[in-house]
Amino acid sequence: MKKTRLDIDRVAFIGRTYDEYMRMFALEDSLLRQCPVLDCPAGAASFAAEAGRHGSDVVACDILYDLPPDELIRKGERDIKLIHDKVGEVSHLYVWNYYKNREDLISMRKKALALFAEDLKGGIAQGRYVKASLPRLPFADDTFSLVLSGHFLFLYGAMLDLDFHKACLTELMRVSSGEVRIFPLSELDLMPYRHLDEILLFLDSEGVDTEIVKVPFEFQRGANRMMKLRRRSTR
Repeated sequence: MKKTRLDIDRVAFIGRTYDEYMRMFALEDSLLRQCPVLDCPAGAASFAAEAGRHGSDVVACDILYDLPPDELIRKGERDIKLIHDKVGEVSHLYVWNYYKNREDLISMRKKALALFAEDLKGGIAQGRYVKASLPRLPFADDTFSLVLSGHFLFLYGAMLDLDFHKACLTELMRVSSGEVRIFPLSELDLMPYRHLDEILLFLDSEGVDTEIVKVPFEFQRGANRMMKLRRRSTR
């Protein structure tokens, strides 16, 4: 019998590239230049490094950023190997358009890790990489014009409970003066996040408007939507 989910027991320390972020979050360069932007949690993504080259100010945060850089890179390499093996077991669950095959997928993960590693030491000194863990972030209210959170909330719905999700979304909204974007809205078994309706009701009760938007990116089958969150106008 074919497996029906990606079988991993932890949040993998892997990352994605600038182009992947632009597609996953339906971003435009002009929006990013209105920044600052927060990427949370960022993992081994090269988005902050590459965005800087495009003239954008992006801060990346992750719970593991207090590890020595060499140890962090080795963990990234191990988790890329883990994902390579696990995706091979369930390749039928994915759409092979953006990535042509498993080798192409891993090549992109390695590219992101390499760019991240190249930028890490200088980026830490410049405050571009900050050790932080949800649901408590070391930033003042309204610090960021845009907050992006990919492949963490909702995706790991079987591991992270509803109260944790509520607390994380509240915190992401606290540090945002504009919009929060979350991708994807599916769990590892490709099913929609199990508590999505409850999350929408909770956000509405907190004065947060939500919009679910189709994006030009799909890897997990059916996972081609993101959620936009913005504080409701009081006018």
